[in-house]
Formats: sequence, C-alpha cells, structure tokens
Amino acid sequence: MVAELDRRYPPAWAEEWDRVGLVLGEPTDPVRRVYGTVDVVPETVAEALAAGADLIVAHHPLLLRGVSSVAPTTWKGRIVHDLIRAGVALYVAHTNADIAAPGVSDALAARFGLTGLRPLQPSAPGSASAGGGRGIGRVGELPAPLTLAALTERAAAVLPATVWGVRAGGDPARIVRTLAVSGGSGDGFLAAATAAGADAFLTSDLRHHPAGEHLAAGGPALLDAAHWATERPWLDDVAAHLRAGFGVETVVSDLDTDPWTVHAAAPTTDDKEPRP
Repeated sequence: MVAELDRRYPPAWAEEWDRVGLVLGEPTDPVRRVYGTVDVVPETVAEALAAGADLIVAHHPLLLRGVSSVAPTTWKGRIVHDLIRAGVALYVAHTNADIAAPGVSDALAARFGLTGLRPLQPSAPGSASAGGGRGIGRVGELPAPLTLAALTERAAAVLPATVWGVRAGGDPARIVRTLAVSGGSGDGFLAAATAAGADAFLTSDLRHHPAGEHLAAGGPALLDAAHWATERPWLDDVAAHLRAGFGVETVVSDLDTDPWTVHAAAPTTDDKEPRP
C-alpha cells in the first residue's frame, strides 16, 4: 500500500520544506481499511480509530516542523501514542499530491465539470515532477458560461459545506468561461491565473492586499473558499483508487476541520435597527 502511494505521489515531487510519506506504521503490515482526511487532528483520529482503520491517508502533515519530543502531554504527541498503540499507520501526501496528475486540483476541477484541463503553473522543466500535465492548479472551461455571481453560488453548492462558505471579488455580472482552480492557499498564483487567460480564479486563503491589487490591475475575478473545502474532494479520488487497486475498504472523513466556526453576515440597511 505504501509503495503504491509513493508511486502515485512520489515524495521527490514534494517541496523541499514539506514532510510527506510514511509517518507511522510498519510498511509491510496488512491494510484492510483506509481512512482519508485532510487534517490529522484529535477529532479525525478519533473518527479513524472508531472506524477500525489500519491506515490513515492525510493531506496535511502532522509533523511539518522539527520536534524534540512526542510526549503525550501535547495533542500531537498524544496522537502519535494513540496511533502506535492502536497499530494504525499514518501516510501523508501534501505538495506532491498538489502537483500530481491526477491530484488535488484535478478533483477540485471535476466539481465544476471543467474540460480541457492544463496546469495553472506547470512543474519546472528539469524538476522531478516535470511533464505529464503535472503542476500547481488547473485551468479549464466551464460546461456553460456563468456570471461571477452565479459561479459563486455554484461553488457554494458543489464544494463541501463550511461556515466560511465562498466569497468572491470582481464584477458580479462578469461572464466566466475559463476557470482556474488551485486547492489550498493560492494567492501566490494570482499572476499565473492572469497569464493563463482565466476569467476567474478559485482558491483559498486569499489576503487583502494581494487580492485587491490583483483586481485593481484587471486580473481575473476571485473566488475564495475555505481551505479544507478545496482539498477535501481529492480524498474521494484517493479512496476510489485504493478500492479499485487493492480491494480495501475506504472511509473518507466529512468532518469539517476548517478552523473558522462562526460566520455572521453584515446586516443590510433594511435590517439595521433604527437609532434612538
């Protein structure tokens, strides 16, 4: 199982700073049930243990930065102890899954029915992941043109629901035919979306100044969804691949691990209470 995950998402494709691959567990142990999650947090680990998983496949690393202790007095240390005690392995595919084809952004593009897919930012020539349609993000054509307002509603409907929802920047009446998408944090690819000729770019974690300057310069409209929601679709692809190839049972978590849990829209003028 680990060998197949390494083949589909080679660790050499990951960014230098990333930490991917097998984190816990014996590579040769049998796997009957796989649990997929975006984040390895106490709630998803509890869900995996309750589901009887032998292997957790996660997108975000549990141990991204160096540590000097995994004592169970910390929540990450407690997770390490609980997984080892239960005999549950942990495997991470992060930036190597982001650029894979198919990868994180292919699954996101599929939610919108995009066709004619191409990388938003192709892997650099000569890099370990060069070629094969690999790279960050995807650009494709919508099945039918939509206004930005309608596309925003569509995004809220097809992506996993979160309190954050989906917000957009640009003219609500702008017609969108070509859509760029990138799962996870994407404001480092605003220039790439412009260069790709996209009418709109959907990603997450957009910051005020980069987004505002991008729009002021006439760039593609922007749609900002919750980070978790843009990466959760990929788990279905991983689960389907492992079921088909190995006959294992798969459980994909729908537990929303987005950190934002409360949302309040600003009241309209009619909703505001009159001043005394």
